[in-house]
Amino acid sequence: MSPASLSLTHLVRPAKNVEKAPVLFMLHGYGSNEEDLFSFANELPEELFIISIRAPYNLEFFGYAWYAINFDAKYGKWSDDGQAIESREKVVNFINEACEAYPVDPNDITLLGFSQGTVLSFSIALSYPEKIKNVIALSGYINEAILKEGYGEKDFSDLQIYTSHGQVDQVIPLEWAQRSPEFLDNLGIAYMYEEFPVGHGVSPQNFYSFKKWLVEQL
Repeated sequence: MSPASLSLTHLVRPAKNVEKAPVLFMLHGYGSNEEDLFSFANELPEELFIISIRAPYNLEFFGYAWYAINFDAKYGKWSDDGQAIESREKVVNFINEACEAYPVDPNDITLLGFSQGTVLSFSIALSYPEKIKNVIALSGYINEAILKEGYGEKDFSDLQIYTSHGQVDQVIPLEWAQRSPEFLDNLGIAYMYEEFPVGHGVSPQNFYSFKKWLVEQL
């Protein structure tokens, strides 16, 4: 399979001096695109093969989304879980394609998500822990409604998760993120959870912290 025939639009930063490289897939937030998180690429370890994916749903005014969000819902924001599950499967399929098309190690896969991309990254890793080694989950939360049925019976012994949130996040409430540690504990998943005094974004301290964590996993 050639890179041109892959099912989702994406950007690539090849690894240096590694034939079968560990691979990091980036999943951006709602209303953004594949260029957003890719700005981190040059600051991340050279031995990583980095692939930043564009979400499949084109928004009316700008950017892309992994699933629709209705901001006018009666009881606050409402997410289209059906679309989220479809995107989960599209990304899993894309990962399989990319592992055939690029010189990467299919047994050494990391997901890096932000906001909606984090929600999806959690969904993929918890539904398919046999495929994912590491997750960097920034400014998001775990949505149980989009996890694959029977996920609780999976083997999570090889999965490592770094998750962080802004203490004054005005988009995704801090308390949503604070539920993650107990959820991960109940599944026996190794994780690191941090909070930073910022809003809905990634501070320099946050970046250096998850980078340090990632280097330790490589």
